[in-house]
Order: sequence, then C-alpha cells, then structure tokens
Amino acid sequence: MNATPAASQAAASGAGLAAGFVLDVPVIGAAEAAGRVLAHWQEGAELRELPDGRWLLVLAEPVRTRADRAPGLPLRRTGEGALLALALGTGSAGRPPAEPGHLVHPVGGRTLTHRIAGLTLLDPAGWLDPTGLTLHRPRPLGSADGRTAEPVLEALPPRPQPDLRTAAGIGPRTERARRLTEDAPGRAGRRFTSRRRPAVLAVLSRQAARGVAAVRPVAAVLLVLPVLAGLLGLIGLLRLLGGHGLNPLVLIGALAFGTAAARRRTGAAAGAAHRPGAAGQAAPAARREPRRRLLADLVARLTMRSPAGRLVAGRHARYLRELTHAFEQRRWEDALRDAVRVAGDTPGTHRPWLSLTLPRRYTGELRATPGAADPGGASPLSAPTVHQHLSGLYRGAAEALEREGRVDEAAFVLADLLNAPEEAVALLDRHGRTAQAAELAEGRRLAADLVVRLWWRAGEHEHAVRTAHRRGAFATAVDRLTDDHPQEARDLRLAWARHCREAGDRMGAVEAVWPDEALRPTVVGDLRDAVALGGPARGRALPHLLALGAGESAKGLALAVLAGDGDPGRTGRSALAVGLAGLPAADPATDRELATAAARAAVRDGGFGDNPGGRTDTALFDRLGRRADPLAVADLPRPRGRARAAGTTPLHTAPARPGTLPVLDAALLGSGSVLVACGHAGVRLLAADGRTRARWDVPADRLVLADHGGSALLVAGYGRVREVARLDLATRAVRPWATLPAAHLVPSFDGRHLITADQEGISVLDTLTPRPSVVWRELGGGQRPVGRIARTPGACAAVVVSTLPDGSPLTELWHWDLPGWELRSRRRLDDALADSAASAVLATGGLLTAALPEGPGAEPARTTTLRRTTESGRPAPELAVEGVAPGGPAVDGDHWALTVPHPDGSGLLVHTGSGPAAAPSATVAFPHADPPTAGIRRHGDALTLWHRSGRVLATSADGSALLAALRVTAD
Repeated sequence: MNATPAASQAAASGAGLAAGFVLDVPVIGAAEAAGRVLAHWQEGAELRELPDGRWLLVLAEPVRTRADRAPGLPLRRTGEGALLALALGTGSAGRPPAEPGHLVHPVGGRTLTHRIAGLTLLDPAGWLDPTGLTLHRPRPLGSADGRTAEPVLEALPPRPQPDLRTAAGIGPRTERARRLTEDAPGRAGRRFTSRRRPAVLAVLSRQAARGVAAVRPVAAVLLVLPVLAGLLGLIGLLRLLGGHGLNPLVLIGALAFGTAAARRRTGAAAGAAHRPGAAGQAAPAARREPRRRLLADLVARLTMRSPAGRLVAGRHARYLRELTHAFEQRRWEDALRDAVRVAGDTPGTHRPWLSLTLPRRYTGELRATPGAADPGGASPLSAPTVHQHLSGLYRGAAEALEREGRVDEAAFVLADLLNAPEEAVALLDRHGRTAQAAELAEGRRLAADLVVRLWWRAGEHEHAVRTAHRRGAFATAVDRLTDDHPQEARDLRLAWARHCREAGDRMGAVEAVWPDEALRPTVVGDLRDAVALGGPARGRALPHLLALGAGESAKGLALAVLAGDGDPGRTGRSALAVGLAGLPAADPATDRELATAAARAAVRDGGFGDNPGGRTDTALFDRLGRRADPLAVADLPRPRGRARAAGTTPLHTAPARPGTLPVLDAALLGSGSVLVACGHAGVRLLAADGRTRARWDVPADRLVLADHGGSALLVAGYGRVREVARLDLATRAVRPWATLPAAHLVPSFDGRHLITADQEGISVLDTLTPRPSVVWRELGGGQRPVGRIARTPGACAAVVVSTLPDGSPLTELWHWDLPGWELRSRRRLDDALADSAASAVLATGGLLTAALPEGPGAEPARTTTLRRTTESGRPAPELAVEGVAPGGPAVDGDHWALTVPHPDGSGLLVHTGSGPAAAPSATVAFPHADPPTAGIRRHGDALTLWHRSGRVLATSADGSALLAALRVTAD
C-alpha cells in the first residue's frame, strides 16, 4: 500500500498532528524529560515507561507540531488505534504491522513494537513539590473583612479516675455491718481525719464498759429541753411585742415568709451546685458551708459535754472494737468496708469541726479515689491515741494483703485509708501495675516527674509527653529514668528535643540531648539554626559545634565574635566565652586558640557577664587559662567587674523625628535586631541603626514573643476576631495558624502554650496544633480576670472578680507558678482596684495603682502617685511623678512604665522600673509624641519601649545602657 501525498509531504517536512511522543530519557535526563512532559500535559493524558528507560507520553487530543520542536519523537494514531512514529509514514517497508493498542517506533535502525497497556504507568503528580507555596484558605462572607473565628477545640487532658475498690472486688456489706454503721439521713458519706483531745479514747472505753442503755432516757430529755426553751422564749417575745402595740400574727407571718424564702434560695443553690457543669455555683455553696458547720459544731460539743455524750461515746467505742476485731481476724471484707480514713500527716493542724456521726460503710469494689477526700470534721475517733491505733492497724493490714498477693486491696489501704498515695503508687509499680500507678499518681496530683515517668514506662508516650509539656517536667522525668531504664530515658530525651524544636527553641533541643553523647549528632541542624539567630543564641551554639568537630568556618566565626566590639551580652561574646570555658573544642589546637581569645575577651569586658551556671568569673577564667596558650595568658590580669556609676536616674532620648510607619508593638531580640509590628504595613526586622533586614507582608498589630526568642506570633485584629500567624525567626518563615475570637492575649509565651483570657476565664491554647486547642483552663464558674494578665516564664498573676452568693463582687489578686499552674496565693483587694485603667498587676504578685489628688477642694492634678504593694500585700514606698498619667501604668511581666507629659510640653516622659522598687530605674523621652501613651516589653535582658509615631528605644533591663534607638520608615 503506497503512502498518500499528504502523509508523504508531512513526513518530509517533519510536521503533522502528533498523538504522543517518545522521550529519550537516558539521553536528556529525567529532570529535563519531566519538564517537557509537564509543558505538554493535557487532562486525560498518560505517561508510561518503555523497557529501555524511554517515556511514552500519550496525549488526550492530538496537537500540531514540528519534529525539530517536539519534546520527543512524534507519534500519530492510526485508524486501528495504534501509535506509529510520524517519520515512518503509512507505507514504510520492513516495519511490523501496527496492531491496535500497540506502539511502533524506530530505535537504532530497527523498528520496535510494544503493547501500550503492558508498559509501566507513571504519575507526574509525584513530581510536584508544594514547599514554599502559601496556602490561602477561602473565608465565608458576611462578617467584618470576611473573617470569622474558628471553633476552639477542647483538648483538656482528662484527669484519671482511679478506683482501687473496684479492682479489689470486695462483695456487698453484711446486714449486721449496715445496722452498725448506719448514719442519719443527709450526714452519710463523710469521712473525718482530724483529732480530739487524748481523753476522748478513755471516755470511749469507760462509756463502752458501762453501756449506753441507762443514759438513753436522760439523753432524750436533754435533747428535748433546748426545743422547749426555744418555744418559751418565742412566746415571751411575742407577749413583749404585743405589749408595745405590735400584732404578733404579723411577726409570725414575716418570720415564716423569710424562712421559706431562705430555704428556697438554699435549695436552688444546692441544686445548681450539684448539676453537671454548674461549677460556677459550687463556690458560693462552699462559702455557706462553714456557717452550717459552725452551728453543728456547737451542738456537737455541747452534746459531748452533757450526759448524752455517753450515748455517742458508747456507739463509737463499739465501732472501734468491732473494726479492730475484724482486722485482727483478717476478715478483710468487713474490715476494709467499715474502716475510717485517717490523715497521712500529723493530724490536728487546726481546730476541726466536731461531728458525732459514724462513717458509712464503703459500697462497691475497693479502689483508691481519684483525689484526696474532704477532711471534714473531727469525731471521737479522731483522738491522737485512736489515730495511732488505726494507723498501726492499717499498715499491718497493707503488709499482710501484699504478702497474700492482694495488691489492689493493699493499695486501697495505703491510698484511701492511710492517705498515703505515694506509697500506694510505689506498691503498684513494684508489682508491675505501672498504668494503674500512673492513673493514681495523676489523679492525686503527685509530682509531675513521677507522673511522666510512669506514663512513659506504661507505654502511654503521648500522654506522658503532653503532661511534661504542660507541667514542665521533662528534665526531672529523664533524670529519674536514666539509672533504671536508660533506653526509655533516651527515647524521652528525643521526645523532649522534638518538643523544643517544634516550639522554636533550638538551644533547648540541644540541651535536652547533650548529656547523651550518642544523641549529640541529631542536633547539628538545631545548632546551625541557633547560630543564624545571632546574639546570645549564637554564642551558646558555637562551643557545641566546635565540640562536635566543626570546621574552619565555625572557628573563624567564633574568633570574630570574641574579637568584636559592642555590648558583650547582646553580641553573644560573653555567652561564647562562658561556653568555651565549660566545653572544650574537639581539636586541641583549635581549643587552645579559642581559649586564649576567650580569656582576652573576658579581661577586656571586665568579666563574663551574667552567666546562668552561677560560676564565678575567677573559676571561669581559671578553666580557660589551663587550656590557653601559657605564654599568652601569663601576663593577663584577672577580669575585674566594672562598677556602675551611682547617681541620678539615667535619661535616654528617642529619635526626635517620628518615623513614617506606625509602630504598634516592638521587641529587641537577642541578636540585636528589633522586631516591629506596623499594622497593615506588615512586620519588619530592623538592625539597631534602623536598616531593614527582613520584612513580611503579614498584617500585625501585636507580637507574642517566645521566651527563647526563636519564634513569635503575629496577631492582627479585625473587629471581634484576631488572625494569628507563626513566625520562625531562624528560618524567617511565616505560616498562618488560626483566627481567634477577640480576647486578651498575653504578649509572651513558652513557644507552644499561649495564655488567653475572656469572660469565661483563662484558657491555655496549644499553638502547634492545626486548630486552636485548649489544653488547660483556670477560673471560670463566676470567676473572671479583669485587666491584663502579667506573665514571666515562671509566674503569672491577674486580678480576678468573683460573684458572691448575695450578688456582690469579690476582687482578688491571684498568683500562679508556671508552667504547672500551681496557685501560690490569693489576696483580697478593694473593689475599686478592679479598674484596669488605674491599676496593673505584676507577674510576681504585686499591684501598681496610679492615683491623682481627690476630694473636695483638691487642686488640679499636677502629679501622679504610683502606689505599689508587694505579693504579701504590704505597701511599698509611693512614687510621686510630676505630670498626669491618664493611661495608668503599663506592665510586661515584672517591669512597668508610667507615661506622663514632658514638663515643658515638648513630648512624653516614660518612667520605667521593676517590681515594687522605690524609684524608677530609667526615664525615656519621646520628643513631640502624641498620643500620650507608650508601650513596654521585657524580653531576655532588654527592655523595649515604643511609640505609635514610629520610634523604638531599647535599654538594658536595669536601664543603665542604651541598646537601640531608631525610626521605622518605609523602604
């Protein structure tokens, strides 16, 4: 069959419709071939691999192409459905017949045929790399700027509910025991741990010997006498009022109505307190409880001093005798169910409430309760002698039960009866009940490192890591695991390092694994990122890199830092010298050269700065001297600290001219750069002289800076919502995180957990989850913070307002220890101090209040008095500042700033200080600044002040040294 004229012309010119191409991958390479495939890809196309490595690209629709411009050998589709090389034409002699579904193409002078369906199918989608692409999520319309808050996930760690009674499997109580321990309605279920006088035990014994039947009639009469006396008194009162012209019926009706109303309020409060989720009503009910206990305590004490006390004493003596016999005869079922809880520590630390009821018998299976029970009141069983007797009885029972292999019952005795949960946890762990021991330890709020260690050993690694995150217990947990379980300790170290790395704390990851030499190579990337951060982070990272055998580049950088100028703390020179003193370089020659340079730098700087290890300058210098060149350091004097000049408060002045961009937040980083938020103008990283080092077109009016300085949250407000993005300062990458409802965001965080506040209380969010998740809550239930929350890495404080049962507010100052949120103190304040505009709280628990002259006849305000109180509530010396501070004090952590107009009206003066100090540590002037407010931030060892007019000034923490003063301008 001859070729048609059109086909012959196309073959000659090399042009025609191509249904596919054969790409010679061994010649052009896979990368070039992939680029050509993507350039000619169509919807519905296929890519297959030939046996010799070539690729077959089959197009969905034919395209017109020329052979010299085609990505590969052009193919045409025949009427039978085969693919044929365009150059072969239709009448080529010597080629195999083109069968349907086959490929025919020439290779090296031969014509090859392949079945297309039998070729390996390739997926070009795997070539695409989305790294570096910004993900934009579409937002619904209908809100301000189209932004709506994302729902916050409740990820609170569940508190374990250990139940050792259920595990012990003890059956129902006997009828005889039920009659013996039956209590009065409404008083059942209480357990008492406090004590009475030692004479109570003797009274119990005497009354038990005499019997109680003889005193029952007398007791009944004595119990009726108070009722009769009350009725006679009421009748006398009614007669007296009638003699004065008052109608007794009106009085009786009023008393009845008031009593009924009080009962209704009490019942409603009690019902609300017991409803699921009504935590807010539980606190008022608890405040009313002491009033009822006071009356019950008075009646009980009068009863014990009356002849009716013999009845009570006899009943308790019989209970104690029966309980002792049950334990001695090892009738564990009856003994454990009838036992009363005793205090684990020395009883009677305060005067207890007295109650005359017996404890109700335990029902169900015997397991430890999740938390320590309410100690309740005292009873005749709380006497010291009885307490000692019961403690010995219970300890003997725990030992006997453990010998018999009844581990659950032994743990119940230790945890619930003796109130010694630590011993119960050790017992369970000793017998291989590690998960059960972890539940009990967490439920009883034992030491965080113990809880983490137990969960990790039980295989619940996620639970252990979350607990260690929240309570800051990685270091102690690893230390407890190292001796007995080294491999588990190593795994926990890796989890600790991963946690620090995710939070942006590169040096934290290094310090986590550094004690284990086998794990040190895993943190080389973290060390390089820390060097990129500059400043103290670079100074701490370089010695570790040199100890791992880093090359000439790391050595040259370290020598350049040691020989450089500038503040030794901000440049990282002091941190580098301290690190070299404790960590020699791997190469001896390099170590000698660096030790010599570090010793010279220490002498030039007058010491090693504030080294966190607590070692003296002399000890550090001696360490360097032993490894340095002896000839070079022979004549070096020992470093002498430079005395600070005493005198007036330092005065620093910001640039006189305002910037061209607004500054809404700023922070001086450890590298010496300044991170500023300029609203919709984005975020900028500036050098100390104002030059732009980096910029991000991400709107932000607030910065939330990590304590370690490796990351920051960029917050932009849009009406009632706030958009939050995360910035990694080492890689300078920004990724969107979440849109949160409007709330107070604390301006610092630990790199992972963000503290927020709203009308519901305080919520701690995990910023490393794809969606905002609550991992801890404080307050709530009628308790809410007012004003701003002050935070440092180790403490947090806030003014909290609660609602009392009568509807009146209660204002208190709460102080927590971080990261475990242990409540350290609660101090009542005047209600007027709840005004956040006039007062501010310090993270250490102090309070600052700006007061102006008040009262009739007071002259116009010319000064502002800063009143300060310490954590204990004692007033500190007041500070009188010339000028009016309408905004009150601004606080970040434990540092404060008070902004007043300049006396000559030329700008603002910002007085700064730390804690309840008697005088400000420094004063900063902002010339020609308006409005009259300035911001403050404490980060690391620097204090940053900024003004909306585009000026930023940073000083050392004590205000003595000026570190940066710049204007923020557009590029």
